[in-house]
Amino acid sequence: MNILILEDEREAAAQLVQMVQRIDPTANIIATIETVRKTCNWLSVHPHPDLILADIQLADGISLDVFAKVKVNVPVIFITAYDEYTLKAFKLNSIDYLLKPVDEAELKAAFTKYYSLKSNPAISNEHLYKLLEQVSNRYLSRFIVKYRDELRIIAIEQVCYLRADDRLVFLYTVNGEKYIIDNSLDGLENELDPHMFFRLNRQYISPFNSIQKISNHFNGKLKLELKNCTDNKIFISREKVHDFRKWLSGN
Repeated sequence: MNILILEDEREAAAQLVQMVQRIDPTANIIATIETVRKTCNWLSVHPHPDLILADIQLADGISLDVFAKVKVNVPVIFITAYDEYTLKAFKLNSIDYLLKPVDEAELKAAFTKYYSLKSNPAISNEHLYKLLEQVSNRYLSRFIVKYRDELRIIAIEQVCYLRADDRLVFLYTVNGEKYIIDNSLDGLENELDPHMFFRLNRQYISPFNSIQKISNHFNGKLKLELKNCTDNKIFISREKVHDFRKWLSGN
């Protein structure tokens, strides 16, 4: 059996390899990859493995993006740091879904489940597709932000826009409040619902209802005005205009 491991932490990847070798000494680990981009490139030029062990969070995004970009007709065992109670719900329609740190007994049970499904590939694929459909809907619904000596909860509907300024990222609310977010725009782009939010440029992510005005600009660019924002230099590059228009139309 050929196995591909997607894991951006070297130590965690090494531990997974050791566990797999103890559980099934005949298993062949064909590669361990740490990013979405490298995984897509690898799957595009190599024969697909029999099984994939995939951490949800990779160095440049979430592993679910791989399956949105590359057609993969093999079972996947997902690994995540998500809440254990949510985890139980996903187990119903998945090959398996393991909580970090991975327990070897649980990984062994996941392999047993894989072996039982292996004789019927159609069932395995159906489980995978159901899992992907469910997990792909797990986008941020709120932010937890610091304000002086307290924590505040900001519902996703209260976000006016997100702006990167030097090395910091700020969340601006529809009420004009401003908070520092402990994440990058690259990371947030993968965690926000793409039907609701769009990465305008290197500096801004905005929801649909915060766009106040759109104007044509030089060289095929678009110029935007956002609600509660005084920045008059927010542009959509010519290369992103097509995707932006599709997003506006809901496609």
